[in-house]
Amino acid sequence: MKKAGIIIVIVGLLLTIFSVVNFVTREKVLEVGEIEVTRDKQHGLDLSPFVGVAVIVAGGLVYFLGKKK
Repeated sequence: MKKAGIIIVIVGLLLTIFSVVNFVTREKVLEVGEIEVTRDKQHGLDLSPFVGVAVIVAGGLVYFLGKKK
């Protein structure tokens, strides 16, 4: 359980540091025979830094309250 807690804390740190994630999808605009026209569409995913802090706290709880071997 301690390894899982450490991994969760690291994910929480990454969520806090990188709170904005941008990605691009390609969508088909027109298709005539073998000719295709596509365009790139940008998307953004904005996360609050508080989400990362909450994940860090959850990871800390898993780490400290987890079963000891």
